[in-house]
Amino acid sequence: MQFARLSLIAAAVATLAACGQKAETKPAAEASALAEEVVKIASVAPLTGNIAHLGKDNESGVKLAADDLNAQNIVIDGKKIKFEVVSEDDQADPKVATQVAQRLVDQKVSAVIGHLNSGTTIPASKIYADAGIPQISPSSTNPAYTTQGFKTAYRDIANDVQQGTALGNFAVDSLKAKNIAVIDDRTAYGQGIADEFVKAAEAKGAKVVKREFTTNNATDFMAILTSIKGAKPDVIFYGGMDAQGGPLAKQMQKLGLQAKLLGADGLQSPEYIKLAGDAATGTYASSVGMPKDKMPGFKSFNDKYKAKYGEVQIYSPYSYDATMIVAEAMKRANSTDPAKYAGEIGKTNHNGVTGNIQFDAKGDIKDGAVTVYQVKDGGWVALETVGGNTPVAAPAPAEEKKQ
Repeated sequence: MQFARLSLIAAAVATLAACGQKAETKPAAEASALAEEVVKIASVAPLTGNIAHLGKDNESGVKLAADDLNAQNIVIDGKKIKFEVVSEDDQADPKVATQVAQRLVDQKVSAVIGHLNSGTTIPASKIYADAGIPQISPSSTNPAYTTQGFKTAYRDIANDVQQGTALGNFAVDSLKAKNIAVIDDRTAYGQGIADEFVKAAEAKGAKVVKREFTTNNATDFMAILTSIKGAKPDVIFYGGMDAQGGPLAKQMQKLGLQAKLLGADGLQSPEYIKLAGDAATGTYASSVGMPKDKMPGFKSFNDKYKAKYGEVQIYSPYSYDATMIVAEAMKRANSTDPAKYAGEIGKTNHNGVTGNIQFDAKGDIKDGAVTVYQVKDGGWVALETVGGNTPVAAPAPAEEKKQ
């Protein structure tokens, strides 16, 4: 009888020990002896179409993070974790995005890194929220994404209120703009960033002399630009992506428009410079986050990224950090079950590639940085940064005119 009682006690102690196991990193030989659990992390972005280069950049950041995590031999709840990336192409289409979201829910993914565009992220976020699956967007900036009240929605970049305000202030304070023309592509991102820019510029005393609209598939802007030319703006602000921004810059040059072209993060890519050619010179654009040379982990990240995927476009450092944030939350919760680890994401204090990341109550990054750049000598040169943990500043840019 005493032996039976001792056996029961021993079994109880063993059970409690198993339940109390913490997430850890083990040597490869020791980890290989454990049962393996495959944890699916979804990456969703346009992988086809005219901004596929940005979508693949997002996807590559997630894949690189998964590789780095798998090399750590992470053990959660007594099982060796293997992170597997499930990639989906939402074609930058809101309808397709919701179909993709439901498919990922059915596949029981543990987290979603995406989507790329605000117009796809916002409708998909409700599906993830209903399923209790955490979603971190590394690129969607429209404020509406995190104002829906979903406890599963996060972003690790600045939003359009922060970015649009910085751009409006820059246009008036640094570019001395008094008359401004605005073009947007009618997407949630393009219209949203344009609206925030207009608010800030008008608050500073600038006048919007022309506002025009296009689409995110357009390539001919001559009619719009001809109409704008007659209004004689100092600055033309474009709310949209690089695929349209490149042809827009070329057509501004062809028409002899002397106004400065200013855009946001959708424009600030290496691809824009390739598409615009010599018309890119002098273009201004903002991007979320610190300049790459000020990001604490960028050099190491870039060396690995370049070896596997080539040149960083815009958002891959943020998709990498987002993936790492998910893994850290799982480790803290000692579970890969979204129902158990999701609450840990809001407690994030992550020192990542892009800097320190913490979230506010809505799911927005705290003190998100915005940097303004200009194309000079065939590349983007940082001019000034607002926000972030280590703000940097540079003198106001010299006056330049498009030829």
